[in-house]
Amino acid sequence: MLVADGPVIKVCGLVKEFARFRAVDGFDLRVQRGEVHGFLGPNGAGRSTTLRVLLGLYRRSAGTVSVLGLDPATHPAAVTRQVSYVPGEVALWPSLSGQEVLDALAGIRGAYEPAREKRLVADFALDTRRKIRTYSKGNRQKVLLIAAFAAHTDLLVLDEPTSGLDPLMEELFQRCVRDAVADGRTVLLSSHLLDEVERLCGQSPSSRTASSCSRAKSPRCVTSPRPASPRPSDLNASAGSALPWLLSGSPPASPTRAG
Repeated sequence: MLVADGPVIKVCGLVKEFARFRAVDGFDLRVQRGEVHGFLGPNGAGRSTTLRVLLGLYRRSAGTVSVLGLDPATHPAAVTRQVSYVPGEVALWPSLSGQEVLDALAGIRGAYEPAREKRLVADFALDTRRKIRTYSKGNRQKVLLIAAFAAHTDLLVLDEPTSGLDPLMEELFQRCVRDAVADGRTVLLSSHLLDEVERLCGQSPSSRTASSCSRAKSPRCVTSPRPASPRPSDLNASAGSALPWLLSGSPPASPTRAG
C-alpha cells in the first residue's frame, strides 16, 4: 500500500483541455479505500479523459490529483504499479495467444497470482491457446479483466468493463468486483449504464460493501465546436511503464513470453 490513510483517489477542480476544447471542467472526486465507486456519465462526458489523467497518461490543465497518495503527473510508474486498468477500447498483440498476452501483462507489472489467474481463466471460460486475432470483442475483454483481477494491485480502474460480455459473464464480473473489495482492494467503475453501476454500488441494509457514486458533466467547448486530437504536450512523457499503448490503441512489438 502506498498510502495508509485518506482517500485512495482525491481530485479537486480537475480541468483538461485539448487545444480550445475543454473535455473536463472543474471535476471533483473522492474515492475511499475498500469501496466500489461508480463513475457515471454519458458518452463524451470526459470519463475516459479523467481516468487517463488519474493514470498519468494525460497531463492535467488545472486542478490537483492524488492517487494512492501520489501525483500521477510526476510519479506515473509508481501509481500504475498499484493500479489495474481496463480501458474501454484496447488493441492487443494479434499474433500472440491469450496466455502469451496474460504472461506479457504479468511480466510488465511484475507481480500477479498464477493460481488466481488460472481460476479466472476457467471461470471466464477463456481458451487461452487461441490467437488474439481470433477472439471476439468479449474474449479480448476477458483477457484484460483476468489480468486486472489476478494482479497484485490496490486499485482497479475499470472503464466500461463489461463491454462485449454476455449476461452470464457480466454476473461473473460483478462477483469478481465484490471479491476484490472483500480482499481490501478499491474499485473505480466508469460506465454510462446506470443499471450496471446500481448493481455494484447500490446501498442495501444487507450489503457489507461500501459504495458511492460520482457523475461526470458534459464537456464544455471553450471556443472550438470540435474536440482536438491529443497533442504531444497533452501526453505525460514521464509515464514510462504506464502501458501507453492502452491509450494509443496500438500495442508495442510482440514481447517474449514470460517463463
